[in-house]
Amino acid sequence: MLNNESTALQGFRIIDLTQFEAGTSCTQTLAWFGAEVIKVEPPIKGEQGRNSSAEGGKDSLYFVQLNTNKKSVTCDLKTAQGKDLLSELIKKGDVFVENFAPGVIDRLGFSAQEVLKINPKIVFARIKGFSPTGPYANYLAFDAIAQAAGGALSITGEAGGRPIKPGPNLADTGTGLHCALGILAALIQRNTTGKGQVVEVTMQDAIINFSRIAYAAQAMSGETAPRTGNQSIFGGTSPSEVYRCKGGGENDYVYVYTTRAGSKHWLNLCKLMGREELIEDPRFMTPKSRADNSELIDAMLSEWAAQYDKREAMKILAQENVPASAVFDTMELFNDPDLRARGTFATFTHPQHGELTVPGNMIKLSGTKVTVSSPPLLGEHNQEIYGDLLGYTTKQIESLVEKKII
Repeated sequence: MLNNESTALQGFRIIDLTQFEAGTSCTQTLAWFGAEVIKVEPPIKGEQGRNSSAEGGKDSLYFVQLNTNKKSVTCDLKTAQGKDLLSELIKKGDVFVENFAPGVIDRLGFSAQEVLKINPKIVFARIKGFSPTGPYANYLAFDAIAQAAGGALSITGEAGGRPIKPGPNLADTGTGLHCALGILAALIQRNTTGKGQVVEVTMQDAIINFSRIAYAAQAMSGETAPRTGNQSIFGGTSPSEVYRCKGGGENDYVYVYTTRAGSKHWLNLCKLMGREELIEDPRFMTPKSRADNSELIDAMLSEWAAQYDKREAMKILAQENVPASAVFDTMELFNDPDLRARGTFATFTHPQHGELTVPGNMIKLSGTKVTVSSPPLLGEHNQEIYGDLLGYTTKQIESLVEKKII
């Protein structure tokens, strides 16, 4: 078993037909809560993410990041026997998750209607780029496409500049987490109804959900939400910017933000910089006046921040109750001992890559402790799942292998 002890989703079985990131991040989250996740993959090649930027015949590091704590079986769903195998797994499952391109799961014969016919108690979850009933239903979607379609690019970047894709894969993993939440809600409702249902999340919808404050800004102004650089999209304030610190590196900056809901942070900042005379200066007495004079404030803070490295600046500002953070890069976060101790990053041994450290489970439950474990090799659990769970004999499994069905 992958689970160390009693867990939140112990006893729940997930039939995982996901690929790439949006779907795999969903099922990985469920695995981290203790569910048994059975990843069903095509023989020989496996799901497409295994070979994304792969080298030397090893599973790609892209795949490794998204498939810890799962089991893998192979199954050719284009064959009658392969379809039978999946049908048997569905009968044993609590959740069925897929994020194939539009129409694929239907052509394979495992639409929501068919899956619920096989097992009326199963939760059928699907992740798509766009609404299956909308004008873009048959359009392909990856993270960047969904971020453009959901409005994230339109509100990212400098005013007057071109739209910019945000760095994080908000559409992919963001949609996966939305889907995991829907699955958990459906499982709770099943306790009352005894029936499964369909959970549907689109990547476009998820990005819109992440952009609620942009719609608040639009409601206030009556105009399209703008690109505002490092300013809050909901309303300007100052400071709300990154300031260069000592070091000369491309991320040697500190971000400083003072709330527009009053002046307490600004007053603290003035005292910290030894500029108490600014407190009574009419150019800086209100959030609006400070926003109107942001260039002056940015110049003062740039001069102040240049005296310190970014961690020193962060510490000094935080000690005086001024909201601030160093601009940490991925390597700095990766090597942070506190984040390692917390489990934000987890280490395991992979049979092909050796010792690896990856982002772990960010959601902490006091009653659920699941150690992050290595992603499965392709078909690693064929014997366990088909033999122990479905009851196939060794001879039957060998026959399926010979026919290249698994």
